[in-house]
Amino acid sequence: MCKKLGILGGMGPLATADLFKKVILLTDANCDQEHIHILIDNNTSIPDRTAHLIAEGDDPREQLIASAKRLESMGADFLIMPCNTAHNFYEAIIKEIEIPFLNMIEETSKFIAEKYAGKKIGLLATEGTCQTGVYDRAIQKYGMELVKPTKTQKNVTDFIYDIKAGKDITIDGFNESVEELKNLGAEVFILGCTELSVGYEMFKMKGNYVDPLEVIALRAIHFAGKKSLKSL
Repeated sequence: MCKKLGILGGMGPLATADLFKKVILLTDANCDQEHIHILIDNNTSIPDRTAHLIAEGDDPREQLIASAKRLESMGADFLIMPCNTAHNFYEAIIKEIEIPFLNMIEETSKFIAEKYAGKKIGLLATEGTCQTGVYDRAIQKYGMELVKPTKTQKNVTDFIYDIKAGKDITIDGFNESVEELKNLGAEVFILGCTELSVGYEMFKMKGNYVDPLEVIALRAIHFAGKKSLKSL
């Protein structure tokens, strides 16, 4: 029997919708009944994760745990979460639930190690994700090197929050950050914020970009007991 998937969402709503869409589009199904039963908690009350991690903003853990428990009580057999920065609170969440919770950071890092062994990895993400080292630890566990922008980090931050706000945006500043990472030797680039996954499709980006939303969507499809239309 196919496992029910719970998506701990709302961070942000557009990224949550994008993950839901990816799971649907990547599932090998010929009719409604062959798709995965998906439960979504689009909890927009979860405080900003970066604001808490680097600027003493409100702690998101209470709301994150409440969402996880809510999905569990609704019948979800396992969880995924479309927010890279929120994975800093992964351990606090799993202590409060009894069902599996696939870790997007770990799954993405494992995928990179399998496909891009020996290459230097560049991280494009929020300041909260960059400063806390959540990807650094996961990537280094596989013996790989990770670099992050310094001079142009604000470009990435602005790009992310403009997507969240639904503003008219350009990709020029983001591309400057990619160039900085290339100058540091990066050959593969993690879209380490789920708004960047949205931007990736919006601007039809070309290059060695790894989209954690796609990685976790594919992992979730297989964990649920279904086949995917694309292999990792």
